[in-house]
Amino acid sequence: MSDNTLANEATGAADTSENQATATKTYSQQEVDNMMARMKGSLEKKLLKPYEDLGDPDQLRVLKTDAEKRAQEQQLKRGEFEKTLQEMAAKKDAEISKRDLIIKEYKVNTPVLNAAAKYRAVNPDQVRSLLQPNLRLNSEGDVEIVDAKGAVRYTDSGAPLAVDDLVREFLDSNPHFVSAAPATTNTQSNVGRGGTSNKVDITKLDMKNPEHRKLYAEYRKTSGIA
Repeated sequence: MSDNTLANEATGAADTSENQATATKTYSQQEVDNMMARMKGSLEKKLLKPYEDLGDPDQLRVLKTDAEKRAQEQQLKRGEFEKTLQEMAAKKDAEISKRDLIIKEYKVNTPVLNAAAKYRAVNPDQVRSLLQPNLRLNSEGDVEIVDAKGAVRYTDSGAPLAVDDLVREFLDSNPHFVSAAPATTNTQSNVGRGGTSNKVDITKLDMKNPEHRKLYAEYRKTSGIA
């Protein structure tokens, strides 16, 4: 083996030993901490660079808090507005219900009571209650006579059945709801003298007579009939 070959081998061995020494180099805790701090600073700078124009991060947090507070206030305002709308809707519904009750009283209840008195019903209020399911107001506020299935009823001539027709039909089918005889002279004299209703036979009242209707009303009142 030549001297040059020996020299090269010696040099290679020396380089290998130096590389191994370099690879096995250790770092102190301080060096590690310094490297981590440099990496953290570099990352923060890189991440915050796009937001440099927005100002201090603490100021951004304050702005975020204010924005969240304003959003909550807006939600509360919207809630109050919705509550106001609900109250207005409820008030409107109440007004509509009140109006419908007035219309019903004028177009349904009163005509039924008048027809029941006309055909000498013993208890016009009872007749009205029994016929309630057959009476309704349509969307135009007109009275409709309906059957058990809710279909509008018509006369043989094709005209809508009227309240008067319904009451007469009911009393004709239920004669026990009709007064057996017109009011007697004795009954009329009691009315004229202001006699109390509990002394009068209501089956003998003539409901076409205003005074007898008044007497019947007094009878219901003193008897505790609703």
